[in-house]
Amino acid sequence: MSSISLFALAGAMLLLAITPGPGVFATVARALASGFKHSAVVVLGIVMGDIIFLLFAIYGLSAVAENLHGLFLAIKYIGAAYLVYLGMSLWRTKPETIKIDAVRELSWRSNFLTGLFITLGNPKVILFYLGFLPTFVNMTSLSSGDVLAIASVVTLILGTTMLVYGYAASQARNLFQSTKSQRIMNRSAGSAMIATGVVLATKT
Repeated sequence: MSSISLFALAGAMLLLAITPGPGVFATVARALASGFKHSAVVVLGIVMGDIIFLLFAIYGLSAVAENLHGLFLAIKYIGAAYLVYLGMSLWRTKPETIKIDAVRELSWRSNFLTGLFITLGNPKVILFYLGFLPTFVNMTSLSSGDVLAIASVVTLILGTTMLVYGYAASQARNLFQSTKSQRIMNRSAGSAMIATGVVLATKT
């Protein structure tokens, strides 16, 4: 795999990553509710899901994904329900102090699973990689080093882009210091989580 192909892949991934979607919305919602660190864990889950599907695509396991359509469908609805649950939890959160604190009931594991479910709940991601990668690389002659390089590009570009979204949202969050604003933020973030879950559940 040439360096030119790798750079072209990175550029295309950047254009795709900056396009707002469920992952961006969930990252921003988490940053608004609990700050940058929590949103970073959501991003970790999103990237992990993409890497899983990327490896499926590279190693020609799209047929396995088709045979396990029922499993992916179940993951999709479980992930959607989980996001709605988190959104409702944010709605019920009561502001306690002037300083905006993280939402305590959401653990690091919950944040990670949120990001992971967003990607794994959408089996079209693997179809995207199957159609996208051959444009830049020869899928039949990839070495282990090539696979590592591609996975690194996806991780770096997708992860960095999502983190930028999360950081920007967390900075905006710090502008609000009243309990009224905190309540509005929690409900806005909760609504975004619920909306993401609904979109994930209804997306065909």
